[in-house]
Amino acid sequence: MWRYGLLLSRNRHVAEDLAHATCARALERADHYVAGTRMERWLLGILHSIWRDEVRARRVGQASAPADTKDRSAFATQPHVMAAQVIRRVDALPETQRETVYLAYVEGLSYSEVAEVLQVPVATVMTHLATARLKLAEYPPLYTVANSAEADRS
Repeated sequence: MWRYGLLLSRNRHVAEDLAHATCARALERADHYVAGTRMERWLLGILHSIWRDEVRARRVGQASAPADTKDRSAFATQPHVMAAQVIRRVDALPETQRETVYLAYVEGLSYSEVAEVLQVPVATVMTHLATARLKLAEYPPLYTVANSAEADRS
């Protein structure tokens, strides 16, 4: 949940708040959980709903400060160059595509599960993924950085 909150908000503290709010709402509405449903899908749907409501409230009220998009520390500390490149490329996608890619490829949800979490038709999920793949394919190949042992052999 925290990772999805971070993806949506781009702020570690907001992601923590979203995860806490999701847990609280899930406990309050435990009677709405359908036995046999994947718990993570249900929780991600709740988190997405909370985030959407928060964004809507910001747009309407204009009283809240926008989410801090400069806090990239969670992304800046990636240990591998290729992982950091992938993250930057996915992060550059429009929000709807970024959410869809995350839920399908990182969380491993099926298209129908992604559609349920995002409250969109399955065809929209498929379109977002296809468009995101095309956009990501426009980038040059990922590059690697040789470690010092490999560089010394050259």
